[in-house]
Amino acid sequence: MRSATITRKTAETDISVKIDLDGTGTYDNRTGVGFFDHMLDQLARHALIDMEIRCEGDLHIDDHHTVEDVGIALGQALAQAVGDKKGIRRYGACLLPMDDALVRAALDISGRPYLVWNVAMPTAQIKTFDTELVREFFQAFSTHGGLTLHVDALHGINSHHIAEAAFKSVARALRDALEIDPRKADAIPSTKGTL
Repeated sequence: MRSATITRKTAETDISVKIDLDGTGTYDNRTGVGFFDHMLDQLARHALIDMEIRCEGDLHIDDHHTVEDVGIALGQALAQAVGDKKGIRRYGACLLPMDDALVRAALDISGRPYLVWNVAMPTAQIKTFDTELVREFFQAFSTHGGLTLHVDALHGINSHHIAEAAFKSVARALRDALEIDPRKADAIPSTKGTL
């Protein structure tokens, strides 16, 4: 089974993450940051990854450590669950519209982490959530998940829509990349023989 459980405890956060890459997109995410939970729910639902996340973080300071550390733990869980990457399609991309927002995500489950982030948020906050934390999450997630990830916002005037479209487009790209290729289910998708 392509599943993983990760626990991560620091002086700033105490996190547990459970995922199943072959799920149906069920989710139960509780980080104490409402907007972030909503985004994690979108990630699970549209990637068809079953996901349960718990985080107790130092929210009396701000949301930064919670968001970044969940990205770290979720990336570690993804890397563990995908294992040697045998049979996966490896690449995924999605061009996702959400009202005024249009966001493109493309990724490679390569083991070579790299983030290209061309997403401008019109506002500094969505309610009390700092919009700069969307990038922080994806930086941590791509680094610890071993993803080459490109995210580009092509249009958008509403920060909520742009952020949500980013999460959904990455989710759909992940779904494609993680699918088992029926024509090469027993092969590593690389001429090197390893990823």
